[in-house]
Amino acid sequence: MKSGFVSLVGRPNVGKSTLLNNILGKKVAITSAKPQTTRNIIQGIYNEDDTQIVFVDTPGIHKPNHKLGKILNKGAYYSIDDVDVVAFLVDGQAGLGKGDEYIIDKFKNLNKPVILVINKIDGLSKEEILKKITEYKDLYNWSDIVPVSALKNKNTEEFLKVLKSYLPDNIKYYDDKQVTNYSEEFMIGELIREKVFDLTKEEVPHSITCIVEQMIKNHDKTIINAAIIVDRDSLKKIIIGKNGDMVKKIGTLARKDIENFLGTKVYLDLYVKTIKKWRDKEKYLTELGYNDFLR
Repeated sequence: MKSGFVSLVGRPNVGKSTLLNNILGKKVAITSAKPQTTRNIIQGIYNEDDTQIVFVDTPGIHKPNHKLGKILNKGAYYSIDDVDVVAFLVDGQAGLGKGDEYIIDKFKNLNKPVILVINKIDGLSKEEILKKITEYKDLYNWSDIVPVSALKNKNTEEFLKVLKSYLPDNIKYYDDKQVTNYSEEFMIGELIREKVFDLTKEEVPHSITCIVEQMIKNHDKTIINAAIIVDRDSLKKIIIGKNGDMVKKIGTLARKDIENFLGTKVYLDLYVKTIKKWRDKEKYLTELGYNDFLR
């Protein structure tokens, strides 16, 4: 039996959540083409007969513009220190950036394996992949370098094989059937937030969060009351839409994913609420579940 904790670290939008979901074969982290999608430290649990890998999907490390951003960075840094193996994801279709160099600098005092994962290799030739490896290989003493395509699920088996060789423990931390450490309510809120990402413009998603206020399970359906929280009334109007069209679309798409997630019919009641500057107020960050790294 081999087990351990692996942190997925990198700049926003390099494919950490997509890689995690594809490895697990189930959505535990929402994805979007927009950066900074992940906000919480999400654990996804990969099980085989003789292996358990607890993946920690972290928020993308970025220059913060508000208190929530500082909390997200703090959580990502914490995950580097508190795991057995670090997997550093970079975008193989983008050039080496200052953000990559900034994160690599955080590895200098680590006494643990750090694996470089070059993602988004689909569409790259072998020569281009080798060039990308050369670009990064001397920047740090990597334990291994693995090119993958999280989106196409290419070479992820090799990534798992490499990870297994570095797992230090020999116990199971979670039950075989468990795929995440988060509650159903949290996952439902994330599925709703993903649909807001999909249907709204760039300025909207990072100003919103979604919480389940009530969930009632009956024998044939689940009744869910949930709130989409924004930080100003102008965004509230956008998310509600003309005659409520936008919030209806969000609810319809989210309900389908929630039904797949829960395995039951779902009645979803959504409303939109304004809490001004909620991303900078400790009271609301605590209430909304971002309190682990406030201090």
